[in-house]
Amino acid sequence: MAVHQTSVSVNTSGKGTQEITHLLQETIDASGFSAGIVSVFCHHTSCSLVLMENADPSARRDLEDYMERLVPENEPYFTHTYEGPDDMPSHIKMALTRSSETIPFSNGRSILGTWQGLFLWEHRNMPHQRRLSVTVVGD
Repeated sequence: MAVHQTSVSVNTSGKGTQEITHLLQETIDASGFSAGIVSVFCHHTSCSLVLMENADPSARRDLEDYMERLVPENEPYFTHTYEGPDDMPSHIKMALTRSSETIPFSNGRSILGTWQGLFLWEHRNMPHQRRLSVTVVGD
């Protein structure tokens, strides 16, 4: 097996999910491999990755709204607020979700479920540039 690795920057527009499934295919294509796994790692502590339904945006909105109710901003018990009221809630949301995802591929195509997509989930209110490492292991 061989390894192909790249670094990708994703610009977010603030809080919310942004589909990045295309990055999987672009990196698989660049690797030239036909079968293996592709791993995506997020280098930040205030955003995360999530595999989620990509057919109906209301599913993501419901997830985002639920997380806002679960970890609200401006709680008096948060002490880590140096970067604003979304600082500690963003870290908690990241810790409750994932920093990496690994997805198999075959015949040069990712093997995602029919309605699955990979999303970068920005937990901060303001836009950010986020760095991802994408590693393909295959042949």
